[in-house]
Amino acid sequence: MMKQRNSPQKKEQEETTARDLTNTDTNKMSEPEFRITIIRIPAGAENRLESLSVEIKEVKASQDEIKNAVTELQSSMDATVARMGEAQQRISDIEDKPMENNEAEEKRETKAKEHNLGIREISGSLKREKKSESQGSQKIEKGVEGLCEQIIAENFPNLGKDTDIKIQEAQRTPIQFNKNQPSTRHTIVKFTKYSGKERIVKAAKGKKSLTYKARQIMFAADLSTETWQARKEGQDIFNGWNRKNMQPRILYPARLSFIIEGEIKSFPDKQKLKEFVTTKPALQKILRGTL
Repeated sequence: MMKQRNSPQKKEQEETTARDLTNTDTNKMSEPEFRITIIRIPAGAENRLESLSVEIKEVKASQDEIKNAVTELQSSMDATVARMGEAQQRISDIEDKPMENNEAEEKRETKAKEHNLGIREISGSLKREKKSESQGSQKIEKGVEGLCEQIIAENFPNLGKDTDIKIQEAQRTPIQFNKNQPSTRHTIVKFTKYSGKERIVKAAKGKKSLTYKARQIMFAADLSTETWQARKEGQDIFNGWNRKNMQPRILYPARLSFIIEGEIKSFPDKQKLKEFVTTKPALQKILRGTL
């Protein structure tokens, strides 16, 4: 609280007294009056100085109060601005959350689409490969049969027109590599009728050599003891594999062949087959009691 200032009336009285004393003509005063006046002048000045000092203190106090009020007002304004900034930040965060959620959802949808696309591509690739393998195997079989028909037509023109001579099945043996000489492949042909085979064998024996596209080829009837023995011993195995559509075959020279897991496997004897079967539980069930 500020100190109470002197009343305007008292202040005016003091100013009047000091002014009167200053303006008084001392020449007309008696000595006693002069002395009294001299004594009163310092007293009035002292009172005036005290009054001015009090006023100055009051002004300073008022200035301090104003400064404090301004400081408090500034602090209040700073706090208000800070609260407004926090409120704006919260509003911005609330507005950004839907956008973040939308972005996250879009990313999830994009990833899901990419996964689905990858699955479709893999599935399509597998289907194409499977179809290609199926078509490839069919083309190979047809190609081998066509090869045999061309050989018959080239070497036995009369027999090539015979409707009784029909090829039931034709296949090629795997390539056998030899560093010292060119590699060869054997083609095994099975006729629908035994009589057709006999006629081809008889005609081949009557010729000095057989050719394919003017190149000499070898011809042999598959009458070896090893092949017949392998066919006889593998009959039970053939039956089991035929039921599972594993396409078992006896290759030349005597080798047992079948398809498993999309791959062609061939073995020269039962011992090698047994060693392979021990690694395949599914084959063990199929061949139980036959090996």
